[in-house]
Order: sequence, then C-alpha cells, then structure tokens
Amino acid sequence: MARALASLLTLLPLLALACGGGAAPTPEAKLQVVTTVAPITSIVESIGGSRIRLEGIIPEGVNSHTFEPAPSVARLLARADLIVLNGLFLEEPTLRLAEANKRDGAVVLRLGEGTVSRQEWAFDFSFPESAGRPNPHLWPDPILALRYAELVQEQLAQQDATNAGYYGENLAHFRRRIERLDAAIRAAVQTIPRGQRKLLTYHDSWAYFARRYGMEVIGAVQPADFAEPSAREVARLIDQLREVKVPAVFGSEVFPSKVLEQIAREAGARFIDKLRDDDLPGKPGDPRHSYLGLMLENMEIMVPALGGDAAALAGVDVRPVFEGASGAIYPQ
Repeated sequence: MARALASLLTLLPLLALACGGGAAPTPEAKLQVVTTVAPITSIVESIGGSRIRLEGIIPEGVNSHTFEPAPSVARLLARADLIVLNGLFLEEPTLRLAEANKRDGAVVLRLGEGTVSRQEWAFDFSFPESAGRPNPHLWPDPILALRYAELVQEQLAQQDATNAGYYGENLAHFRRRIERLDAAIRAAVQTIPRGQRKLLTYHDSWAYFARRYGMEVIGAVQPADFAEPSAREVARLIDQLREVKVPAVFGSEVFPSKVLEQIAREAGARFIDKLRDDDLPGKPGDPRHSYLGLMLENMEIMVPALGGDAAALAGVDVRPVFEGASGAIYPQ
C-alpha cells in the first residue's frame, strides 16, 4: 500500500498538468508549442515567430529514430497547446509520451501524414516496404517542407485566431523563400552530368529530394536496424560504385562512418562527411541556423562534389523569417 501511494504521489504533478490545474497561463498568453526534430522546429518558428512559445525536444545531432525522451519531457508535453511531430513512424516514443500526457484540448499535429498519401510513400534500403514503414524524411524536399509550413499555419490560426493574419504573413514570406530555394536547387542539379546524379549516403534521408530533382539514390550504408552493414553489403556497394562511377559519396556531419569512408576509398570516389539530415548549421542566432540554411549548405556541398556548378544557389535568402522577439519581418 505504501509503495502504491508513493507511486501515485509521483504522478500527481503530471496528472495536475494534464488536467490543466498545474500550469498557470504565461503573462503573454502565448500558445505553448512543442516540436521534435530541428528542421521542424525551425519551420514552426518561421510561422509562429514571436507569437508562440516554442520548445524543441530532440537535441540537434541526435538520431531521431532511436531518441528516447527523458521523463522531464512529459511535463513539457503536458503543458503544450500544440505538439508538432514529423510522424510517419519517426518519433514513436515521443508520440506515445505525448498521447499519454497531453492535456484535454491539446493537439498533436503529425505533419508527414498530412503531406503525402500512402501511395506517395517511399521505401528503400533503410526503410524496406516489407516492414510497412516508409522513409519519413520528407523535409529534404523543400516543396514538402512548404506543405509542413502550411499545415502549421493552418493549425496555429485555428488555435489562435487573434494572430491568424500574422501567421499567414509569415507563411507568405516563407513560401517565397522556399520557391526561390527550389528554383535554385533545380537549376544547380541540372548542371550535374546526368550519369552522376546519383547518391550514396550514410543514412537514407534523400528519397523525396531525389524524386523532386531527378536524382537517384543508389544506396545507404546504415541498414534498417541502424547497425553497421554486413561485409556482403559493403562489397555490394563497392561494386556498385565502381560500376556507376559516382565521383563522391556522402557521410553525415553528425554520425561519422569509417565503413562509408572505406567504401569510397576502395571504389575510387571522394568521401565527404558534411551532409546534415537534421542538424542545423552553426549555432542559434547564426544566419544559417535554419531549415533553409540546412538545405542551402547541403546543396553547396552536394552539387560541386557530383561535378555540378553551385552558382545558381548564390543569393538564396536563408535568414529567419522574423528577427528576435520583435517579430519584425525581414524586408523582401
């Protein structure tokens, strides 16, 4: 009995928060928004600006597939008005924690499910169709990232109608920047010799990007279970690279891979370990510390390495849509 009572007392703070009794409203009465991976946090920040209180819970550079939220995250989720996830099975532990702790009236927004249909799901080396879970990395396709922003704007406007015009204005600015980035990427990719528009990466995060820009993902080194590839898989990738003569293979800025470096060396390709999946460039406050900056830097690395010209990317504006707490919109 004593042990049961102690357990109940431990849970009381979370129960109070979930019922709305433990969280006093902030002086600004801003929407409390919780997000997961850094690119999504950046997109939400671009739309919500200074009118929301935003918390991202998955640290940059952490594998979002295997991230296990700490118990303290439950309190954060219990206070949230809106919880924004990628979905498509990417953050299952966080989703379970959110569903168990969110208060009445709070909304869980899964962006992936609202962006692509089942018919549009991509399956590949790390996400085989036999497992029934698609590749969840939609955001490297800027047009799909724009859909993420549209879904966020719609939800913020629904929950905070007073600031709906502000959210809509931020979305309009974000859309223009995405359209400029999309056009620049398309032009830059076209300068890569057609036979070299192939990607071998550490992690399978480029499936939807490749569809958008006419590239081919020929493999990934990280298997579906996130272990090291087998000797047979390594030999297959080396043979494939030698056959297609891809000039470069791409590792991760966050997850160094000696195996991928070995594959590149034995196949006679350059090894470039600077691509980022969900780790924003620089530090908070830096001009490129944003989703747009993430994609621009990836393209500045990828295009020349594959034999193309990155000149079309010059002048793409990747600064935050709003500046600081003032909510001031950058001039367009």
